[in-house]
Amino acid sequence: MLLTLPDVLNKEELTVVRDLLARGNFIDGKLSAGDEAIRVKNNQELSASDELMAPLNNLVMGKLIKHPVYLAAALPLKIATPFYAKYGKGMTYGNHVDDPVMGPIGQRYRTDLSITVFLNEPEDYEGGELTIQTSFGDQTVKLKAGDAIMYPSGSTHRVAEVTRGERIVAVTWLQSMVRDPARRELLYKLSQARDILIDKPNGNEETELVSNTYINLVRMWADT
Repeated sequence: MLLTLPDVLNKEELTVVRDLLARGNFIDGKLSAGDEAIRVKNNQELSASDELMAPLNNLVMGKLIKHPVYLAAALPLKIATPFYAKYGKGMTYGNHVDDPVMGPIGQRYRTDLSITVFLNEPEDYEGGELTIQTSFGDQTVKLKAGDAIMYPSGSTHRVAEVTRGERIVAVTWLQSMVRDPARRELLYKLSQARDILIDKPNGNEETELVSNTYINLVRMWADT
């Protein structure tokens, strides 16, 4: 399931994020790559030890974890600190699958879902499209600044070579309470139906039935 998360960050917040990143210490992105990804990864990432990491995470992750689509579709249990990446002219990230388990010893988490938050406008650069392989064919994504895309971490994906300008993104991962992606998708669709019924005036038996079913399926399938 690929889902767009619109308006994670507004224009004022994006200005703050880009100003912080402009002062950051960026290093070779290969330093954070696994054995397989290191061969196809060519970008720059904000150093994890940079003092700007904390205010960036407070803003970016603070908004992301409150986004209604993120909450309803991901059902997050454990969330990761983002990587802030830049792709200049000639940079790319070839086909790869995200590592199945990330994090330091004692803080491990399974990567069920990956999220890319776009931090500058698509007209600021040429190329740099994120392409995700799905059972319905390749899906190519290049969103406006402030929007995000959420996709299965186990899917093969790539970033096309940037041919002009600079692509700036934040990338993060999460472990869901519901491991099975088919169950997560069913729960997300059921939550959408539940929200529509709840918003209607005068509660009815259908609303109660759908709501109770959703709640009890989450109870049945969730691991905490």
